[in-house]
Amino acid sequence: MDFRTPLSAMTLALMAAGLSANALAVGKLEGNVRDQNTRQPLPGASVTIKELNLSQQVGRDGRFFFVGLNDGEYTLQVSYLGAAPSQQSIRVDDDRTTQVELVLAPRGVEHIRVVGQQGALSQSMNRQRGADNLLSVVSADVLGNFPDSNISESLQRVPGLSIERDQGEGRFVRVRGMAPDYNSVSMNGVRLPSPESDRRAVALDVVPSDLLQSVEVSKTLTPDMDADALGGAIEVKSLSAFDRDDTYLNLSAEVSQDTLTNNTNPKLAVSYSDIFAENLGIALGVSWYDRDFGSDNVETGGKWTFVDTLDKDKLGYGDAALSSIDQRAYQINRERLGIGINFDYHPSDDTDLYLRSLYSEFDDTETRNSAKTKWKSPQQAEVLSKGKTTRSLKSRRENQNITSIVAGGESRFALWTLDYQASHSTASAEKPRNLAGADFVAKLDDTGFRDSHKPKVIAPASYYRVDAFELDEIEIATAQAKDTLNSVQFDLSRQLSLGAYPVAVKTGAKVSRRDKSNRADVWIYGDLRDQGVTDEALSLGQYSGGDVDYSLERFGPGIEAAPLWDVIESLDADVNRDAIESSINDFDIREKVNAAYLMGHIDIDKMRILTGLRFEQNEWDSRGHGFDGISGEFADVDNQSDENHWLPALHLTYRHSDTTVLRAAWTNTLVRPTFGQLAPGYLKEEGDGDIDLSFGNPHLASLESMNLDLSLEHYFGNIGLLSAGLFYKDIDNFIYQADLAGRGDYVDAHSAVTFVNGDSAHIYGVELSYVQEFSFLPEPLNALVLNSNLTYTDSAASISWNDGDLVLKRDIPMPSQSDITANLSLGYEDSYASVWLSAAYKSEYLQEVTELNDERHDLYTDTHLQWDLVAKAHLTTRLSLYFKGVNLTDEPYYSYTGNPDYNAQYETYGRTFQLGIQYVNY
Repeated sequence: MDFRTPLSAMTLALMAAGLSANALAVGKLEGNVRDQNTRQPLPGASVTIKELNLSQQVGRDGRFFFVGLNDGEYTLQVSYLGAAPSQQSIRVDDDRTTQVELVLAPRGVEHIRVVGQQGALSQSMNRQRGADNLLSVVSADVLGNFPDSNISESLQRVPGLSIERDQGEGRFVRVRGMAPDYNSVSMNGVRLPSPESDRRAVALDVVPSDLLQSVEVSKTLTPDMDADALGGAIEVKSLSAFDRDDTYLNLSAEVSQDTLTNNTNPKLAVSYSDIFAENLGIALGVSWYDRDFGSDNVETGGKWTFVDTLDKDKLGYGDAALSSIDQRAYQINRERLGIGINFDYHPSDDTDLYLRSLYSEFDDTETRNSAKTKWKSPQQAEVLSKGKTTRSLKSRRENQNITSIVAGGESRFALWTLDYQASHSTASAEKPRNLAGADFVAKLDDTGFRDSHKPKVIAPASYYRVDAFELDEIEIATAQAKDTLNSVQFDLSRQLSLGAYPVAVKTGAKVSRRDKSNRADVWIYGDLRDQGVTDEALSLGQYSGGDVDYSLERFGPGIEAAPLWDVIESLDADVNRDAIESSINDFDIREKVNAAYLMGHIDIDKMRILTGLRFEQNEWDSRGHGFDGISGEFADVDNQSDENHWLPALHLTYRHSDTTVLRAAWTNTLVRPTFGQLAPGYLKEEGDGDIDLSFGNPHLASLESMNLDLSLEHYFGNIGLLSAGLFYKDIDNFIYQADLAGRGDYVDAHSAVTFVNGDSAHIYGVELSYVQEFSFLPEPLNALVLNSNLTYTDSAASISWNDGDLVLKRDIPMPSQSDITANLSLGYEDSYASVWLSAAYKSEYLQEVTELNDERHDLYTDTHLQWDLVAKAHLTTRLSLYFKGVNLTDEPYYSYTGNPDYNAQYETYGRTFQLGIQYVNY
């Protein structure tokens, strides 16, 4: 792979490498920190060499390393929330490695909490307290103590995080109210590719939480981190045998049932790790979950027309009329398989090597019955007229998988520490030949609707009769998307002194290459009589299996897939292939990212100043196809673009004491456009004299953000945290979808839908957290634990368009940004049982701008509040029985058009209850 870096960036890196100590005859100190009683590692503990004011945070395996130490006597000080402070005298000799083990005793409790929800909170807070940036950590025990089936659902418990759901299941993660595509996701230091054909965001439901050790969310980035994260960077860390000192085994089996479909679903998981010959660790995790469930939906797609009147009693919206209403009933099967095998090898005291692997497979089989009624002109509520109703069936299977292999290590020399890593990751999504839509049409009199919030169809009896509907068209499709990501990186660091002040310098480089491709083929079978299909075979009665079970109102007859396939197989596929749709959605996008950085920090008494500069060079090569329906010609489209970004950063951390930390940060980050936005394909059509265009925009600029953060953290007791933070983001080039018809180059077009860069956006917010263990209360209340957080964000974005010779503007919220996200968990945990009740809330957010000059047509996703419960009984010290309740209040998904009164989509999922048993030898 080629790597081109500006001379100035390389010079900075070489200057850092040229820093050296006064002499090469120096010593090293290596050690580990353990719990006095359990002998287990205490990750996140802070170790300080008192005489040098040199501090380091203990790694996940409990180890720490200091290199380049001069001969002499030193005092080691160790602190860990929930443990009594400790110190120990040591001696370091030149050209030798001093080994030391530090054990910590509990402070005011029987033992240091390292397991269970309380132990997980303690580890998370220790890791957060010692970090150089603003960091939130969720450990494996937290992941297992909530009714969360995947990583995304677990992350909704983190301050400032919420999730986007699909069919009621958490999939994508939002950080500080911002969309998933504005955040990055890595696993074991490697960026995960996305199986989604058009996105960068990784749907984290494909990675089971049973395979993990922890998840870290960085809300401020240091220069040694990839810069493409506006909201935050999510780092997933998988199991390692050295996370524990002995053999580890975790077995669980579970059944679940939802109230909408009453299906019973199994889940099995096993995690195992062990250490062989004291230097080889092997960890294995396997998780399998097979779920049958469904959802009921009614949507308008935002097809409202607002008629201005003198009586604007609905926030200026006046009367409203609706163009169409669509009832949908989904039946879904989702099967997840996750396998992780990890090796750690310590060939010497100075070298650690590792190999991490992940295989995740996600099979989604979906059957959707739809009944859509459309009127020739917009219809007001309770008014009846002639309408066209289409009953449709969509039946498809999609397979997504992610495979990731990363190999690397750390070598510690006399003065320097070298970290190195190489990775190969692929993600794919395949939809084999599937029924993308089979439409049965009826033209009915006296149809209408009532209720603009959750619309219901008003229809005659014929609406529910199979003989009123005739097969009109069948669409068959296949699709394949693939995302391949290769990267190589190294980091070189060392510690030294500048006078009386300890200093650390770090430099490194990273090369990554990414290839994203999408292929789709479509066959549209129309004019069926002309192809020999009989009148009898066109009647819905030949394909219906009875009325659909639909909770929102009466639905009417459903459609079965099997007899439709008989019709399809009798017809000529080549004649019915849609050459246009089979071409314009295909693309290949190749992306090159070269990066280099230099950073360092200096400790001046209680203040750590960390600063640095990162350079990232981005290049894109996109290829696709367009079709001009007026000339009837296809065209190949090839575009290249590149960007260079210099990204400085400054982090200030003032540790007033072991329990109080003040942080400030100035950082610069970027977000690259999604692949769907960059796709070069286009379609130009003409109908009834109107020209309609839809196209991607390969020339979009990346979002750039200047970020300011200020936070204060105070830790108290064994498990206690009170923190408050302020943040501000100044964003250039934010991206939104818009119709440019009638403006600029598209002044004669009826529609011209694409993606454009907005002018600017500003986001600011407040983030609050409160964690409290109530050990000071009398029994049994002393077992209560509260974990809560709230994030408030506000934004102002500006969009503009041409209206003749005028440039018009209006302000909108930042797309996909919620003003409020909040989480509340109240738990009771002792040696016999634990019970946790939790709530996750996010406020409404702008989903899409559909008309530039009319805010009444902006689509919003409504507020969402979900309550969950988990109760666990410890039958023995190793065996537990648990019960989980998900979405206890049956919270629906709702989106609206400009005003909550006007439906865009309403969908309900029911409640889910889980019963399981777990064995842990830990």
